[in-house]
Amino acid sequence: VVANAGVLSWGRLWDMTDEQWNTVIDVNLTGTWRTIRATVPAMIEAGNGGSIIIVSSSAGVKATPGNGHYAASKHGLTALTNTLALEVGEYGIRVNSIHPYSVATPMTENDAMMAVFAAHPSYLNAFAPMPYLPVGQSATGKRSDFMGADEVAEVVVWLAGDNSGVLSGSQINVDRGVMKY
Repeated sequence: VVANAGVLSWGRLWDMTDEQWNTVIDVNLTGTWRTIRATVPAMIEAGNGGSIIIVSSSAGVKATPGNGHYAASKHGLTALTNTLALEVGEYGIRVNSIHPYSVATPMTENDAMMAVFAAHPSYLNAFAPMPYLPVGQSATGKRSDFMGADEVAEVVVWLAGDNSGVLSGSQINVDRGVMKY
């Protein structure tokens, strides 16, 4: 099972509308929980173990100003991952979360994000630039400030397979090392 739900909006916590808060929490956190609720019973009944990969974000392991509701939802997925790993381990089901940073999707770049950064330039300090990987170490072989979704998918495929069979309850940063900055 790959539980991948995500929406994002921008603004300071006290400036957000109820709709902004509710939409992000409902999709990112509650939507993932609903996926788990719908699939885990069938996995247990099948009796052959399995792997659940929860797609969080770097914002699920590090605070990000300007989108605190998004960070809260993604931190919630970290707790959900860890709890579920303990609850389903007896059935041979592994649960891990991945935490991508700067993936080239329409959600990453938008006018609202730029407006927040323009109004609060100090927020940029919480977002390190994507480090360069030499040719042959990235999917495209080209310098990019964003990863491709295909690069993240490779990690998902690995976690779904037997070669990651010793991992459960782990948070995997998919970030080209940027979280070390």
